[in-house]
Amino acid sequence: MSAGPSADRRERLVRPLLVAFLLACAADLVGVLTDTGPVHVVAKPLLMPLLAAYAVARRGPRLLIAALLCGWIGDVFLLADADLAFLIGMGGFAAGHLCYLRLFGRARGALLPGIGYAVVLTVFTVLIWGGLPAGLRIPMAGYSLLLTAMAYRSGVLGRYAATGGALFLLSDALIATGIADWPQLPAPDFWVMLTYVAAQFLLTLGVLAPGAQGAGAVLGAYRERSISI
Repeated sequence: MSAGPSADRRERLVRPLLVAFLLACAADLVGVLTDTGPVHVVAKPLLMPLLAAYAVARRGPRLLIAALLCGWIGDVFLLADADLAFLIGMGGFAAGHLCYLRLFGRARGALLPGIGYAVVLTVFTVLIWGGLPAGLRIPMAGYSLLLTAMAYRSGVLGRYAATGGALFLLSDALIATGIADWPQLPAPDFWVMLTYVAAQFLLTLGVLAPGAQGAGAVLGAYRERSISI
């Protein structure tokens, strides 16, 4: 089969999949804001598969698809209110961050943002450490280091990806402050989900942006290989 008809089919799916993702985001955020549990339980697991399908339709690299599907694992397990489910979900997100880091290639990031992220990670970890359950301290510290590295490295793909990486860090920081019983914003789950879906969407746009091909040698290679997905 030629690549032409397949490409045309993908292009026709781009807008419907994007609309479906945005509608699922809206439904989930409304469900969280209004404390409508069933809406959140139904809508949240749809978010990353729809965004991944959108990325496939846009001929995104396989590592981007993998990162989003790892996020889906995290989303599903974090729906359960249990420490084991939380750790599995965190592991899913950690795998996604590794995919993003591999995707960003070896291009050097700017020094000043790197220093800023290092300071933020150190200060936040010190401040929140005592409020975390003992069994979660080491896993969350390791995860925070990985997430911060991803957020910093995302800047090599431009402003969209850099903003997405920063929002991902903010979203997980909000989760951590909730676990540590810090004072929370009104409707804290709403802000967690809003920053999270915005982060994943902006990271996806950053990876799919035409200029991203030149940001790292690995990204360019994976874009070439992704045509055969």
